Amino acid sequence: MTETNDLKNQNKKRKSLIYKIALTGVMTALAEVLMMLEIPLPLMPGFLKYDFSDIPALFAGFACGPVAGIIVEFLKNLIHMPFTGTQYIGEAANFISGSIFVFVGAFTYAKMRNKKGVALSLVLGTVALTIATSFVNYFFSLPLYESVMGFPMPAIIDMCDKANTFCHISSKLDVILMTFVPFNIFKGITISIVAFLCYLPLHGILSKKVD
Repeated sequence: MTETNDLKNQNKKRKSLIYKIALTGVMTALAEVLMMLEIPLPLMPGFLKYDFSDIPALFAGFACGPVAGIIVEFLKNLIHMPFTGTQYIGEAANFISGSIFVFVGAFTYAKMRNKKGVALSLVLGTVALTIATSFVNYFFSLPLYESVMGFPMPAIIDMCDKANTFCHISSKLDVILMTFVPFNIFKGITISIVAFLCYLPLHGILSKKVD
């Protein structure tokens, strides 16, 4: 009897692992397709592009846990590297910001696997995304653009200032507060709305915990 139970548990774990790998692969492919469809936004400088590629990673995190979501974020950026014009700085920043959003969202959802849980996870993910990316861009991305790509800070400030018709941008801190913060708030909110609408028909599948 014990051997039979052990065999059933092993088969269950094997099926669960196969499911996680398959789902992660499908979500990675979808995320990369969405990442290729990135678009510029009004009032934002040309180097900031918007896409919905965090949604598949988020759903992988909902279904299989935060680690699966982070793996999707890593793989989509790895696949995207041959198409980059940022010497991988943009992909590194995208991975960090996306992973923070997905980890917070998936971790929160794991504690409350229902509609309220997904709504809360998206709100907290957006807050974490906005705060964390402010520090990432200030201390990581912008210095690398300047040192690696030879893109001087005054030029970045000028681009942000010309794109923003509401505020005058004259410093690196202004770039963060008046460009990156609004961009990431907008990104987090719009991705959250689309993710929640997509979640509703998938609620029955995603609410089941995959062991």
